[in-house]
Amino acid sequence: MADDKDNKLLNEIKNYLEITWDDSLGDEKMRGMVKRGMAAISGKIGECNFYEETQEKALLFDYVMYARAGEIPQFWQNYRDEIISLQIDRKVDGYAADQ
Repeated sequence: MADDKDNKLLNEIKNYLEITWDDSLGDEKMRGMVKRGMAAISGKIGECNFYEETQEKALLFDYVMYARAGEIPQFWQNYRDEIISLQIDRKVDGYAADQ
């Protein structure tokens, strides 16, 4: 997570979370949360685009918010319906592509 689009994503997440101060150690910690969130969400719903304005990007922002609070299990519970909806969409898209 070191190129321009990753830095832009980190800044967008910090803005979403209203983090206005500079803290290199905090940024590094948040980069780890973002990477783990990307892997976890992609693992649940398949290929994701976290760099455009997508539903999975919105989920990532909320994942990081919950991760900062130490409440990742609560994230999965609260966003279960959205994740299932995205899983279904991916399956339908895959089926349509095969036809």
